[in-house]
Amino acid sequence: MEHLLPAAPWLMAAAATVSAVACLAAWRAVPWQGRQSALVMAAAMLILAATDGEPLIGLVLGVVLLLSAMLGTMGVRGTAAAATCCHRAVVSLVMAICAFQGASVAVAVSPATGSVAAGHGGHGMSGALSVLVLVGVVGVVLWTVVGERVVAPVHRGRTARLLTTESWAMAAGVAVMCLGF
Repeated sequence: MEHLLPAAPWLMAAAATVSAVACLAAWRAVPWQGRQSALVMAAAMLILAATDGEPLIGLVLGVVLLLSAMLGTMGVRGTAAAATCCHRAVVSLVMAICAFQGASVAVAVSPATGSVAAGHGGHGMSGALSVLVLVGVVGVVLWTVVGERVVAPVHRGRTARLLTTESWAMAAGVAVMCLGF
């Protein structure tokens, strides 16, 4: 699969892994819903990068990410972790949409060159799913900025630094993913 930024899938996988490690390191501050979401995102992005965006794998990973996003917010309403769990869920949804978009494009062979193009690289950022990805990325980045600057932090010290690292790694990862495809 051709990418605008060839290393994008691996950069996204690295960012998701950093995010998951930070989430696990903040263990008690993150409910199990958030930890599973972070781990599923990291695993999905590593698999997506390793398989070079195979359409069937993208479809399966999109479903897994969608289910993880829904599970990631189950039972957290009204808790101190609700905002961060919802943030993780939105990131997971953006990743799922991107995986669905990559899976939705059939492999096309150019008659003039005989080259094969598939996924985002084969058609560029166009269509309804691309708009959702762009809106999602902008939303995640804005949420990260506002969450850090405007909303009073719930945690202090090491935990606050770990959760900030997690949040920025997720935002950076989806931005790279969006730019790379």
